[in-house]
Amino acid sequence: MPDQPEISKEKMVGTKNSQERFEPDALVQQGFILHQQGKLHEAQAIYEHLLNIQPNHFDALQLLGAVFVATRHHAQAVDIFTKALEVNPDRADIYYNQGIALKELRDWDGALLSYGKAISIKPDYVEAYYNQGNALQELQRLDEALLSYDKAISIKPDYAEAYNNRGNILRELKRLDEALVNYDKAISIQPHQVVLYYNRGNILRELKRLDEALVNYDKAISINPDHAGAHWNRSLCHLLKGDFSAGWQGYEWRWKNENASHASGNRSFTEPLWLGQEDLNNKTILLYAEQGLGDTIQFCRYATKVSKLGAKVILEVQQPLLKLLTRLEGVDEIFSRGDLLPHFDYQCPLLSLPLAFKTDLQSIPPTSRNIRADKEKITKWETLLGERTKPRVGIAWSGGTMLKNVFNRSLTLSEILPYLASNVEYVSLQKEIRDVDKTLLNQHSEIKHFGEALEDFTDTAALCELMDIVISVDTSVAHLAGTVGINTWVLLPYSPDWRWLLDSNESPWYPSMKLYRQEKKMDWDGTLDTLMSDLEKIAK
Repeated sequence: MPDQPEISKEKMVGTKNSQERFEPDALVQQGFILHQQGKLHEAQAIYEHLLNIQPNHFDALQLLGAVFVATRHHAQAVDIFTKALEVNPDRADIYYNQGIALKELRDWDGALLSYGKAISIKPDYVEAYYNQGNALQELQRLDEALLSYDKAISIKPDYAEAYNNRGNILRELKRLDEALVNYDKAISIQPHQVVLYYNRGNILRELKRLDEALVNYDKAISINPDHAGAHWNRSLCHLLKGDFSAGWQGYEWRWKNENASHASGNRSFTEPLWLGQEDLNNKTILLYAEQGLGDTIQFCRYATKVSKLGAKVILEVQQPLLKLLTRLEGVDEIFSRGDLLPHFDYQCPLLSLPLAFKTDLQSIPPTSRNIRADKEKITKWETLLGERTKPRVGIAWSGGTMLKNVFNRSLTLSEILPYLASNVEYVSLQKEIRDVDKTLLNQHSEIKHFGEALEDFTDTAALCELMDIVISVDTSVAHLAGTVGINTWVLLPYSPDWRWLLDSNESPWYPSMKLYRQEKKMDWDGTLDTLMSDLEKIAK
C-alpha cells in the first residue's frame, strides 16, 4: 500500500537560533554559546553545574530542557520544563516546548494540555495552535484538529505547514478535492518544499489522475533525488497504468522507504541479491516472502521460472502458508519465516522477481498447478458443509484486522448483506471477524461461518475449491481462490492497488477472476448492484 502523507514538523522555540541573551549570569552565557554551536553535552554540563549552585535558575532550567529534547532524552526534558514552570508559571514558550517533549513520548493528551496552557497565556500563539492540531490528529480527533489549523492560519495566513497538515486530515476524511486545494495553497506559499509535491501526488493518485500525480512525484524528486516515498509511489502509478518496465524499477525503492508497511520485510542477508544478471545454473537461491499473505500467494509462481534456470530453489514463507505451498512447483525446500535456513548462494524477495524476469503484461507467468487443497481437507469440508442443494458461494468481505488501509478496501457485513441474492448457500471464508460484524453474523445463520476451524490456508483452499463462486474484497482469499482457479469475483475500491490495473473487469494475473470496481470514491452501491444482478443469474 502507498505511504501515509508526510506531516510538517514543529520546531522548538527559544533555543539554538534565538537572539535572546541571558543575564546577569556569565556562566549561563557560556553554556548558551556552546549550545548555539551544537556542543550540547558541554552546554549540558554547564547548565547542570549552575543548577547545583542555584536549583531554581530559570534560564539554566529551560535551556537544559532544550538540550534534553535535542538529545532525545524527552522524559528528562518534561521534568526539567516542569521545574522551570514552577519557577515561572507564566512562560507560554516553556509550556510549548514541554508539549513537544510530551509529543515525542507519544503522550498526546499531555501534549495537548501543555499546548492549551501555552495558548491560554498567549492567545495568538500560532505554533501552539499548529502543534495542537498535530496532537489532535494523532488522537483521531480530526474535526478538532482542523479547527486548530484554521486558527493557526487565521493568525498566520501564509502558514504552509498548517495547510499541508490540514490537507492530510482532509485526505484521511476522504475529502480529496478539498485536500488538493490545501496542498495547492501550501505550494503557492512554499514552492520548493518536497513534502508538498509528494502529498499532492498521493492525492492525485487516489483520484486516478495518474499523469498529474507523476508530474508531482517528478517535481518532488527533482527537489530531493533521494526521496524514497516519491520514487516508490511513482512506481505504483506506472504499475497501475500497466507500464511494468518503469514500475518494477521504481518499486525497488520500497526498501529505502521507511514509512511503508513492508519496509520491515527487508532482510540483512550477506549473500548477494539476484535480479536476473548472474547465472544460476547449479547455484542455490533463497526466495522469500516480504509482504502480505496475498502477495506471497501471487508471486510464488515465479519459483518455477527460477528453477528452470538451473537453480536449486529454497522458499521461505509465512507460517500460515507453509502447508499450502509445500508442493509448489519449482521449489526444492520450503521453510517458515524464522526457521534456520541452509546455505544459499543468492537471495531475492518475491516481489523483485518480476523485475528480474522483465515481466510485462504479455509475459506474466501462470499460477502454479500444485497449489491445491489436500484430498483429506476436501473430504473434511464436504462433510462439514453437508449436502449441496443450491449454488454455493464463498464470501470474504473484509481484510485482516491488522492490515493497513483495510477500511478503504473492505466492506462491513451490513453493507454487503442486502445485495446477497436469495436461493444461494453462502459460506464465510473469513477466519477473522471484525467487532463491527460479529453480532450481525451471529444473527444470520444462513451464512455458514467456521472461524477458528480454518487452521491454515489449506483449509481455506479446500473451502474455495468446494465453492461455485468466491466473492472477495482485495485480500488474500481473492489471491488464493484465483490461484486454485475458482471463479472469483473481486470487489475493488475506486483507486485500486496497482496489481488490479485500471478499468478492465479482467485480471492478467488470474484468468478465472472478474473484477467489480467502484465507480465513485467510497461508494459501493453501484458496484454491489451489479454484483447482485450477477448473483441472481446463478441463483435461478
